[in-house]
Amino acid sequence: MSSFVDVGSEFVAVLSDSHDNLDNVIKAIEILKKRDIKTILHLGDFVSPFTLLRFVSNGFRVIAVLGNNDGDKLGMMRIASHNNSEIHEPPHQLIIEGKKILMIHGKGSIEETREFAEALASSGKYDAVLYGHTHIIDSRIIRDTLLLNPGELYGKLSGKASLAILNIKDLSVEIITL
Repeated sequence: MSSFVDVGSEFVAVLSDSHDNLDNVIKAIEILKKRDIKTILHLGDFVSPFTLLRFVSNGFRVIAVLGNNDGDKLGMMRIASHNNSEIHEPPHQLIIEGKKILMIHGKGSIEETREFAEALASSGKYDAVLYGHTHIIDSRIIRDTLLLNPGELYGKLSGKASLAILNIKDLSVEIITL
């Protein structure tokens, strides 16, 4: 089942693995406001509802999938539903500007998650497959499908906090390091 999403712009932010690092959340919010980004696609592991609340209380529409470290799922779903946002169990398929996008978090090892995401991209069923979990930036094309992991907003596991800006029209990606 796909949901059709109007993002109000040709650009969306793609984030993952925030892990309650509010310092980096605040930095990301500042960057996204300067870029006039309105919609965030989050690929799991906010961890706590207060991290999601920080994004939506700053006016962002958040469409997210849950990750393996997300705790109070019902609390996050309640916050999302009261703030024009959505939280889904992965996988979640959406259509933006005619582009079919699949959002997952990941599971298992880095290698298992990467292989799973690559297989989904290789299927040819999606224009973009977005994934998280590994905390490692990955942006490439597989058989005409964009495969994108924006890395981690958390910044403590890889040593680099990052996010991506995705141009929906041409599926080009800009990686921003905080």
